[in-house]
Amino acid sequence: KAPKGTTIILRGQSESMRTSFIGLGLGVAGAILLVYLLMAVNFQSWLDPLIIITALPGALAGILWMLFITQTTLSVPALMGAIMCIGVATANSILLVTFANERREEEPELDPRDAALDAGFTRLRPVLMTALAMIIGLLPMSLGMGEGGEQNAPLGRAVIGGLTLATVTTLFFVPIMFSYLKKKEEQPAEAQPEPRAQAA
Repeated sequence: KAPKGTTIILRGQSESMRTSFIGLGLGVAGAILLVYLLMAVNFQSWLDPLIIITALPGALAGILWMLFITQTTLSVPALMGAIMCIGVATANSILLVTFANERREEEPELDPRDAALDAGFTRLRPVLMTALAMIIGLLPMSLGMGEGGEQNAPLGRAVIGGLTLATVTTLFFVPIMFSYLKKKEEQPAEAQPEPRAQAA
């Protein structure tokens, strides 16, 4: 038992881990914000990047789900994996939104829902191939194989869990958001009632 008035100060590895967690947590938030701003410049729109990043909550949920079922603690490698997963999930989502916009440029009368469905079917293979290549490549790392492999296992597990759920979100939720938000954007303003003519 420590005597009264004793102050405990964390030093060594515990202090460095706390600093790393704060830095990487800010890095994840900064990465999402920076990606959004870069996409806004690229698409010349605030709406398209918003549609694209709707895949990211699925990625973050997948990361937490995988860490939970594998009983893996949230660590620095896991946060690094989260940043990697955000990048891949965003790239896959960009594929869908870009193709849907191109289809609507080719056919201006095309309904946003039809453009989103067409994008989902057409870009299904590239999205799945990108995600599967990353997942299969990181599978040995996630199993902690080899000497010192357990140190990097959280990174592999975070990416695999995040990409698994992010891919589902990209293929199903992003087209729904594209259809809904584009329709809302194009909805004509409600006609204001014409003033009644005064009786002579």
